[in-house]
Amino acid sequence: MEQAIRFPWNHFPAVFIHASESFVKTHPAYSAAKAGDGLAAMELASAAISPKILERLWKRFNDQAPILVSAHAEEASGVNAIPDAMTWVISAFLKWPREPRIIQTNKVSHTGASGYERLQRQAVFGGSIVIGLNYLLVDDFIGQGGTLANLRGHILAQKGCVIGATVLTGKDYSAELALAEEKLSELRRQHGHIEYWWRQRFGFGFESLTASEARYLSRTRSTERIIEGLEAVDR
Repeated sequence: MEQAIRFPWNHFPAVFIHASESFVKTHPAYSAAKAGDGLAAMELASAAISPKILERLWKRFNDQAPILVSAHAEEASGVNAIPDAMTWVISAFLKWPREPRIIQTNKVSHTGASGYERLQRQAVFGGSIVIGLNYLLVDDFIGQGGTLANLRGHILAQKGCVIGATVLTGKDYSAELALAEEKLSELRRQHGHIEYWWRQRFGFGFESLTASEARYLSRTRSTERIIEGLEAVDR
């Protein structure tokens, strides 16, 4: 299994979410956009991107001269065109440049996936960035946050800086990517005896999990169930 790259969070800011899931997923352009229709993706992004969130993004990040980089993901129905469309719309409003060279190099089909499927099928990225520039991550949806974590890791591994992230939709509780120290300690008390196994399997330790991923694992009563759940995904 090709391994993703991740780093500890170091007080990473909460993700900026533009719209509710109900608005995005019931929009007439959603299905076509998710399947790769660029015009439908532009229609959806233009309708769902929030002027208030754009203003907050501007106030928070403009002084850092951000570069927009999206998670280009291949779904079961085609190549998801929404993240790229979002970068075009945000760039048009805020005049921030886009970085089009970063691409997801594997297929994970996270849409509608279970927690174990999301954990097992880690998104991996390729493509070069410019050392020292500040990047703002863009995706259409945040669930457990693993895709954003891995996109961030790909950029940090090349000595770029990742200053934040924004998504079209997702649950509010998913917006917090950074794993708090007390939650990390709690997870290690519960399941720490498999952290070496986890690191060998995925390429990173518990310290690089997202808050939502750690919460999912902490709610699992036994370590054996975690191993069984992950190993059952690709059978």
